[in-house]
Amino acid sequence: MKPLLLCTFLLASGVALAAPQAQPPLRDIDKVNGGIVAEAWQAYGRLETVNGGITLGRGARASDVETVNGGIDAGDDVVLRSASTVNGGIRFGQRGRIDGDLETVNGGITLDRGSVVRGKVSTVNGGIGLQASTIEGRVETVTGDITVGSGSRVVGGILVEKPKGTLHGLFGKPKIPRIVIGPEAVVEGPMVFEREVKLYVHASARIGSVTGASVVRYSGERPPAD
Repeated sequence: MKPLLLCTFLLASGVALAAPQAQPPLRDIDKVNGGIVAEAWQAYGRLETVNGGITLGRGARASDVETVNGGIDAGDDVVLRSASTVNGGIRFGQRGRIDGDLETVNGGITLDRGSVVRGKVSTVNGGIGLQASTIEGRVETVTGDITVGSGSRVVGGILVEKPKGTLHGLFGKPKIPRIVIGPEAVVEGPMVFEREVKLYVHASARIGSVTGASVVRYSGERPPAD
């Protein structure tokens, strides 16, 4: 029976047609002091705190996840719009999905196998480690090491910025960032280094243009020791 005839038949028979139920708004959590725990396989809106970490159980979903003094620790299969902190690291388990950016100032960022970030991944003072993950934006840091691990792909390239401020180099020679592009990894966009780095690229890796550094190729499981 055609849809219009079916509706007419049901109305004529006295059968009420239920209107579609509106979905309830997602729950936001906003704190000043204290951590936040997002339960496994539950959906949330914004998760925000100032002094505390944020933990997301496996399969949790949220929009923007933000803290100032604390880390962000996500299990497997977590889906977010974005995540940021100032003093803390960001860690994702396997198959993470981030529609926007991952950002921290003082802390590292690590992504496990199968994770995808559609925006950029950036730190100031912290390392970045990717394991079989895809970054559609750019990977950026100032002082941190970067490891584009085996099977990873960075579409937007890599930028290591020159440190800013008068204190740079005041207490001796600064640490030289170590950039490793691992086996079967791909960096499609340009790699731009505004400061001295040590750049190691596996023989099986594919990279685009390089500005500001010399490429050291290696063929073993691990790059040469500094």
